[in-house]
Amino acid sequence: MNQQQTVKEISVHQLADWQKYHRPFQLIDVREAYEKRVADIGGKLIPLEQIYFHLAEFAHDKPVVIYCRSGRRSALAVAQLQQTTGRSNFYNLQGGILAWAAHIDTTLSLEL
Repeated sequence: MNQQQTVKEISVHQLADWQKYHRPFQLIDVREAYEKRVADIGGKLIPLEQIYFHLAEFAHDKPVVIYCRSGRRSALAVAQLQQTTGRSNFYNLQGGILAWAAHIDTTLSLEL
């Protein structure tokens, strides 16, 4: 990712509001399957290394929120998707599922 490229982000609080008020969005989990089995906040599982095989599955008409454990892999996915598709409807979930567990659902277990 070059210095000029910016990745749009959404906080876990914003995402929780989008869910609460039924704002349309697509949620994508770029973790590995074993990580999703441990802790899941929803969304379609598309591991990071497989995103290029699933380009047709990403929504064009609503925000696409992408998350991982900490927000690093999902930020990379957002940058790659923006560059590949030329679209700007991709958002990285700041802090990933760790932030979700810390601020939104404190009952979520993240033990592998």
